[in-house]
Amino acid sequence: MTHSPGYCRSCLSVLEEIGDCQNCGSHRVLRHAEINDLAIAHIDCDAFYAAIEKRDDPSLEDKPVIIGGGKRGVVSTACYVARLYGVKSAMPMFKALKACPDAIVIRPRMKLYAEEGRRIRDLMKDVTPVVEPLSIDEAFLDLTGTQRLHNAPPTLTLLRLQQKIHQEIGITVSVGLAYNKFLAKTASDQDKPNGFFILGRTDAPGFLKKQSTRAVFGVGPVFAARLEKGGIRTLADVLRVGEKEMATRFGDSGYRLVKLAQGEDYRSVSPGRARKSVSSETTFFDDISELKELETKLWKQCVRVADMAKKKDVSGYVVTLKLRTSKFKIVTRRRSLPDPTQLADTLFRVGRELLHPEVDGRKFRLIGIGVSNLVDGNTDVLDLLDPEAPRRAAAERAMDKARAKFGDDAVIKGRALKK
Repeated sequence: MTHSPGYCRSCLSVLEEIGDCQNCGSHRVLRHAEINDLAIAHIDCDAFYAAIEKRDDPSLEDKPVIIGGGKRGVVSTACYVARLYGVKSAMPMFKALKACPDAIVIRPRMKLYAEEGRRIRDLMKDVTPVVEPLSIDEAFLDLTGTQRLHNAPPTLTLLRLQQKIHQEIGITVSVGLAYNKFLAKTASDQDKPNGFFILGRTDAPGFLKKQSTRAVFGVGPVFAARLEKGGIRTLADVLRVGEKEMATRFGDSGYRLVKLAQGEDYRSVSPGRARKSVSSETTFFDDISELKELETKLWKQCVRVADMAKKKDVSGYVVTLKLRTSKFKIVTRRRSLPDPTQLADTLFRVGRELLHPEVDGRKFRLIGIGVSNLVDGNTDVLDLLDPEAPRRAAAERAMDKARAKFGDDAVIKGRALKK
């Protein structure tokens, strides 16, 4: 009788016989017909921020923990205990606390999370140089050609990495292993927390047909609603409609969705993947409807984004304004620039123009600004139709130097830049 090869997830033994591990008796056995033939992985930290807080304070282990702002903020991360009560990321905090009144709310410690994220990234790079970060707590890995280096197939190398992250960082991660990026990311969502899920060429088609279109990474609520209006709710429906009709009705997005439903994704894992944007936002203690107050809040966020862009030595072509109304409706407005910028002055002037038409009596609880389509370096290419632009840019650069030398409080980031 033939059976799929496997590994013990507890002691990492190679399993030759069916059943529990013959070495340690564990029932945590990983088997798949293609277990030694796949090399594209997606690793996702489990409830990362909350996991770090529970690691540092063991008394929180069995308690519902929410990472986020105060009552006016939103949930950044909810631990798995809190999720049992229906708490989700991006949920307004008052709704989260209504669903889980006993939750312990902790303000984010972003510096610590970033440091731990870098430690995890370094462990990933120890097993393969081909690591493509998606965020602070997840990444794609391509382990093609690493078998000789580690004297192990990619699956066993990933199991060892999963254990090492738990031992050295003190948190768990979930792993998805497949033959392309889309399937790897899909797989990592199937067995959480501390999971390891494999999607091979033989089982992917049947698995995908059962999936909702909303489960596909990149299908947002608006696109999903359009699909559902047309009777398309699952990837089986996508395949039924067919490539030609999907492309006709939904353009490039429809065509791409058909390919994903077929298990096709030819994107390579790219270690040089650049950061897509730099942004900052703030939630108000009280809702705001007055233009001047909104401008003041906007200016502060522009300064923060400019500081981050300068620190990372990047500039961007696209400025995006984000607003959230008192009814939690999100409004985004974008404008492309002829030349990239990293200046707070430019961000504010564009952001203010995008803001004005939206100030119509509605109350807002959040404002944010971001810059995307990034390029390396600072490029002070200024509008020749604005003769005061060079003066403002020079003033901003001078303030940057003063703050770098004497601290942020040495210079008042004046409204003068906006005049």
